[in-house]
Amino acid sequence: MAKFEPGLRSLAPGSYPFVSPHEACELILSTVDVPAWPELPKRSFLENMYVQFSEGFPGVVVTGEQIYVDRDRDLDRGLDKLYMAYFADDLEFAAISPEYAAGLHCFLGLELGKVAIAKGQVTGPVSWGLMVSDEKRNPLLYDDVLAEAVGKHLRLKVAWQEQQLREVVKDTILFVNEPYLSTFGSAFLSLSREQVIALLEEVFAGVQGLKGVHCCGSTDWSLVLQTSVDILSLDAYEHAEALALYPGEVTAFLERGGAIAWGIVPASNAVFEESVESLVERFHAAVDLLVAKGVHRDDVLAASWIIPSCGLGSLEPETARRVMHLTSAVADALQERYVK
Repeated sequence: MAKFEPGLRSLAPGSYPFVSPHEACELILSTVDVPAWPELPKRSFLENMYVQFSEGFPGVVVTGEQIYVDRDRDLDRGLDKLYMAYFADDLEFAAISPEYAAGLHCFLGLELGKVAIAKGQVTGPVSWGLMVSDEKRNPLLYDDVLAEAVGKHLRLKVAWQEQQLREVVKDTILFVNEPYLSTFGSAFLSLSREQVIALLEEVFAGVQGLKGVHCCGSTDWSLVLQTSVDILSLDAYEHAEALALYPGEVTAFLERGGAIAWGIVPASNAVFEESVESLVERFHAAVDLLVAKGVHRDDVLAASWIIPSCGLGSLEPETARRVMHLTSAVADALQERYVK
């Protein structure tokens, strides 16, 4: 996919604060270079990032505004169905219904014209397995059998989603959203490095196109860079210095064709205090942190995408619009300066 080198182009985030999928899709397609289908958590609890990808998981219960796995149900039967679908590569088993992803189904029905590449997303196995619990509030991640099932379940979900997107665009980028990777190394997340990598690689194995990881907090980026990830997406507005702690790993990542999605536009009310000029300056400051550690500036610039610092689902619509328009404008300004 060399023809889709980043070139400082803008990428859409995953979530938006609208209830109308058409409104969200219109904003996305009128702003950024690479669109994404929109998650709409304010439309329905079924579009909460942990609920949205839960259909078909053994014993899962969604009631009111609660999701959990009921161990009193026949989990063995559910696990058998999941594993049969996994080994048969039965992607229809993992279909996401319109009730759970109105934005996805709206996006798939659009006339996308010249759009050649689009982005999708799935909640990552670490975050999903940590935030979805059984009826006694024990996270699934700490049950070996269910943790393995989480990885396989999400692999099928991301593969089905990519299959659907490739019906309307030629190529894809699939992001694995892992907000709780920011807790790696703390008492809150007692998984080994090897376990986290294995879970991520299980999901990555379902992706044919480019695969990314987004974490909106500070994390051990050397762990992520040890995987087969193609795009590392970070909150560079607040946490750019965290990536600069791993210059050797970043250099090796760039040398193998990896890219960085710089979340330089704040997904918060702080966006009203910023301008294109101030965010371009902040982008340069973030890049300078890596350059100061020996990473080549030209290599970083050639491998850079521009994206908001996080999803927009919790914002007010006016704020989300401001974020999207600034993301597009910052990318345009950087392309005008650096892309020949």
